[in-house]
Amino acid sequence: MLEPSNNDQLPVIPGKRYFTIGEVSELCDVKPHVLRYWEQEFPQLKPVKRRGNRRYYQRQDVLMIRQIRSLLYDQGFTIGGARLQLTGGASADSATHYHQLIRQMIVELEEVLLVLRT
Repeated sequence: MLEPSNNDQLPVIPGKRYFTIGEVSELCDVKPHVLRYWEQEFPQLKPVKRRGNRRYYQRQDVLMIRQIRSLLYDQGFTIGGARLQLTGGASADSATHYHQLIRQMIVELEEVLLVLRT
């Protein structure tokens, strides 16, 4: 597998409101064509489309993509299995999602603390 197998190795999500498909591709280590395909397969993934049909993803979209990536690449689910996991609302998935949010928040707070100390 060419992709890093663990979401912990992915870069920190910057504190922006919108991200282009290229930025999300780098943040999630997934190629843009894969992101476009996942939009068709996962109804939860709906980036805002603006002028010229350009996609703009929000923070919750990036977190959802990382969760999808984890289900497919780390946990070995098929597309259908990952879709069921996400729509089934299983408590383990919710815990994983909240765990990712908390980790992200800790990293961001640590960055703020570094800025305040300087």
